[in-house]
Amino acid sequence: MLQTPVVTGWRCSACDTKVSISDIFSWRCPNATSSDRHHVLELENAITPLRTNGDTNPFVAFQRYLAWDAFAATLGLDFDDRTKIIRDLDEAVAKTAGTGFRITPFERNDSLSDALGFNKLGGVWIKDETHNVAGSQKARHLFSELLHLIAVEQVGRAPWKSPSQRPALAIASCGNAAIAASTLAQAVDWPITVFVPENADTATLKILDSLHANVVRCPRLATDKPGDPCVYRFREAIEQGCVPFGVQGPENAWCLDGGRTIGWEMAVVAEDLSGSLISRMFVQAGGGAFVACAASGFFAGATKPRIHAVQTQGCAPLARAFEIARTNGGARNAGARWSQCMWPWETTPVSIADGILDDETYDWIGACNAMADSDGYPVVATEEQIHESFALAQRVTNIDVSPTGSAGLAGLLAIRHEVADDERVIVIFSGVRRQ
Repeated sequence: MLQTPVVTGWRCSACDTKVSISDIFSWRCPNATSSDRHHVLELENAITPLRTNGDTNPFVAFQRYLAWDAFAATLGLDFDDRTKIIRDLDEAVAKTAGTGFRITPFERNDSLSDALGFNKLGGVWIKDETHNVAGSQKARHLFSELLHLIAVEQVGRAPWKSPSQRPALAIASCGNAAIAASTLAQAVDWPITVFVPENADTATLKILDSLHANVVRCPRLATDKPGDPCVYRFREAIEQGCVPFGVQGPENAWCLDGGRTIGWEMAVVAEDLSGSLISRMFVQAGGGAFVACAASGFFAGATKPRIHAVQTQGCAPLARAFEIARTNGGARNAGARWSQCMWPWETTPVSIADGILDDETYDWIGACNAMADSDGYPVVATEEQIHESFALAQRVTNIDVSPTGSAGLAGLLAIRHEVADDERVIVIFSGVRRQ
């Protein structure tokens, strides 16, 4: 069995600062400040070749490639000890969520492929995350953060002396990420504060209450700068000692580690497909970590499909940033041009796909790199296409996905005329419908 970690460290995409993989609580670039979050750490690694050991838990199946595994090795934990931490945490999560982390389905959906006019050589491959922990891919991002915290605590290097003295976790989220974070926190009896929009939906609030999360509604204050008030209140909580436990790379780069497992799972399957290669991947984009991680993970395999980050007309800061970056130096490695390319959406974000209405695409650099590296580009779907994709998913796939979770399909609908009938494309359904 391959047991040597392959991740060597972190590098800031904005200022090029290096951070050792052995650093404890390396959430952010050292140059990030409370007034300047225009920094994000990216992993430096060499995953060649990508292989799974066959385990049904993705964090075990691809353990060697995790930054967490390399970090935990620097704490003096041997490979078996590191595997045990994953399995013990997964067991605790399963008791709370009803399921632990398992490799999720990824296969051609014949009904959807036929409905969209693809021929037998092409078609739509759906990665179904609706039965993942907490009903979306968000828990993948958060699990590597939890692994980091638990490993530090287990070897006695946490600043608190006992679990009863743990500082609260904190997250800013309007839905799936909040539920995933609260699920993981409940599994290990860790207090969590969730900063939600003032108009957070009742179904989400009910679930958060059942998970004993401390929910804080966040109206916009007259003193706030443009942007998401939930993020501002979250950052204030971090300044007061809470632990960042979210899915935004600039706030906690470790979310960019576990999120890659979804890409690795798809890449392994894609390598075994006969005939044409996967040509495109459509990924809904809110904060951007989903796009960056799915692409990064998939690129570790043998193929590199075009990446299309999908946003709505009601909120498309990533699409805007990509086009600006292309004209002022290139869409790749645009981190030093952050303020020129990315800023909060000026109007109130509106869409039925409310889970991707982030005022800013926080992980826009990784998303832009993925699109630039693959000759891809962002797609902005109309609200009509968002509704159509949700209705189509419900009608023909038998997957109970939410409007947010099916938003990637809206991107395919938007450019279906550009996609050949014999192309193989990926759509990720992430986010179960909540009623």
